[in-house]
Order: sequence, then C-alpha cells, then structure tokens
Amino acid sequence: MTTELSGGQMGGRRGGRPWRLGPRARWWFDVAVATALVAGSLLMIAIGTAAFVLSVVQTLPLYLRRTRPTTTFVLVASASAIQPVFWPEPAWGQAAFPVALYSVARYGRPVQGWLALATGVAGAATASFVWTRTFNTNVPPEFQTPLTFGSYLPMFLVVGAIVVAAWALGTQGRVRAAYEESLVERGRQLAAEAEQRALMAASDERSRIAREMHDVVAHGLSVVIVQADGARYASERDPQVAVQALETVAGAGRDALAEMRRLLGLLRGTSDPTLAPQPGLGDLADLLVAEVATGRVVADLPDPVPEVAGGVGLTVFRLVQESLTNVRKHAGPVATATVRLLADEGTVQVEVVDDGRGAASGHGAGLGLLGMRERVEVHGGTLIVGPEPGGGWAVRATIPTHG
Repeated sequence: MTTELSGGQMGGRRGGRPWRLGPRARWWFDVAVATALVAGSLLMIAIGTAAFVLSVVQTLPLYLRRTRPTTTFVLVASASAIQPVFWPEPAWGQAAFPVALYSVARYGRPVQGWLALATGVAGAATASFVWTRTFNTNVPPEFQTPLTFGSYLPMFLVVGAIVVAAWALGTQGRVRAAYEESLVERGRQLAAEAEQRALMAASDERSRIAREMHDVVAHGLSVVIVQADGARYASERDPQVAVQALETVAGAGRDALAEMRRLLGLLRGTSDPTLAPQPGLGDLADLLVAEVATGRVVADLPDPVPEVAGGVGLTVFRLVQESLTNVRKHAGPVATATVRLLADEGTVQVEVVDDGRGAASGHGAGLGLLGMRERVEVHGGTLIVGPEPGGGWAVRATIPTHG
C-alpha cells in the first residue's frame, strides 16, 4: 500500500501541515482493518454458528467507522448487547467494540464520545458478569465457586481498561487533530498578516518616493524655467547675466539629476555608493545660494545649523524646497521670499513667507501642500499654510527634533 500525504505538510512542506495519510491511503487503511476483523470471524465457525454470525454482524459496520462513527458504534454496541442471548461467551466480534469506541471518540463530537464511554463501561460491567458466570458454570462441579465481587472484579477491570483505553486514544487523537488544525490556521493568519504588512510598507514607500519625486522634479524644473526666462530677457542687454543664469540652470539640472538617480536607485534596490545621501539642514544653504544671489530670497539661517534627526532634516529641506517652488510658480515674477529657520530645545521651526499675490496665487492647491503636510505630521509636527494679512503667502512648520 502506497502511503500518501495530505494536501499540506509540516514546516517546509506545502501548507505547513504535519505528515499524515492522504484520502486514498486512509480509505485503504480502513478497508484493511475492517476486512481483517471480518475475516477473523471465520475462526468462530469451528466454535459455533451463533458465534460466527454475531462476529460478522459486529465487525461489518467497521467499514463506516471513519465516515459514520456514531452509526458504526450504535450498530456494534447493539450487536454486542444481544450477544449474551445467543452466545454467552467471548467471541471474535468483541474486538470490534473498542475499535468502534475509538472511532466515535476520534471522529465524532465530544459529547458523543462521552456517551459512548458510558455505554462501554456499562457493557463491560454486563459482559464481565455474564462471562464470569459462564466460566464458573463450564468448569467441573468440584472447581465451581460462588459468584462473588472478588471473582467478578478482575474480569471487569480487564474489560473496563480496554474500553477506557480505546476512548482515551480516540479522544487524544481528536484533540491533537484539532490542535494541529488550529496551528495551521494560525500559520495562515500570520502569513496573511505578514503579507498585508508588506503591502502596506510597500505602499508607504511608494508614497514616500512619489513625494520625493514631486519635490525634486518640481523644484528642479521651476529653477530651470525661471533662470532660462531670465537669461533670455537679459541676453540682449547684459550677456554676462545670461551666462550666470545658464550656469545656474546647469547646476540645478545636475542637482535634480543626482536626486533622480538616488531615487531610482531606491526603486531598483541598488546600493550604489556613488548615490548622494538624502539632504538635511546642512544643505539648506546650498539650496538657497542661487536664489539669494539673485535677490529673490532672503535667508535667515542659524550658524551653525542645529543637529537634528535625519528624517527631520529631510522634512525641513523638502518643505523649504517645495515652498520656494510654489513661490516661483504662483507668487509672481517680482515676488521675493524670506526663509527663516529657528531652533530651540526640542523643536525646529521653519517659515517661508513671500510678498507675492497671496490667496489669488493658488498656493494651497495640488499635491505639494499635501506632501508637505504628510511629511510634517509623520514627525508629530504642525503645519500652517495660508495668505498673509498684508499680502503674500506663508508656510510655517514646527517639528519636534526627536523625530
């Protein structure tokens, strides 16, 4: 007989299930057990026809012991109950009773197992009484003794032990199977939860990279456009100004390209050592130098810049970068902006205020503001964005430095 495995197997085996017989192997095993017991009934022919017929009737239901355990037990117990009427001695068919009791305890419900145990104990008590009396009657008169509790007890203990052992083995098998199923189900739940966490982490990472892409592309292109326009207008009057503007365009393009390479490296999972690290507070001066040189930005930065966590520094850098991008896009061609950075115990404060067209500029629309707010809130900070009373637009953020 070929031993099969069920759908899942333990550990590295498919599905995490333990080794066990498959459906076809279980069917062959049940047929072999039942057939062996039914065939053993042939031994009773030499003893008596009644013993043979009773043994066959008691063992035949075992073919259904796995699929119909309760029905099997009822049939076997009923045949055993009527046996003393036709055959008052032990017969081969008694072997079917512990098998049926095991089956109902193993494959039935717990309450059915308990009822079967009670029936088995009662049957053991009755059979022990009948068999003890029969044995005493069949011996020569000089060896016969009165039926007493002392002569009855050994037989009852032996038969009762068989009954209890069959029930205990079946119950233990049912409990173990339920425990294994709970472990398998728990494993499925843990795998599903791990997959869900991985998907959420991937989604968060995609959102973070999308914000980075937005900031890099928007800032780089806005600098390029503004400087290119200035170079075009200035080339007719002062070619030197045009050259400086074109140098700024080239520098902004190289910086944007380096940032794009870094982000694409993250997407590819590469660890290229040539990729620049993410910017922080120390890079704010480099971000503002070209704008300060043209007079479009006034920078008020502490010297030296405070030491903050990398995530906080990146958030402040991107917030200033996006704010200046919005100034170029919405505040008007002659608007100027002031960038101020303040640091005290526990927080860093940054503000970007321009003197442009204010509420009419549409500063508050688009993905840039959403990205800034998400960045600040990740670190437990607050972001206030809106028009200034005297005109212009302001972006103010307060971020804990422990972030």
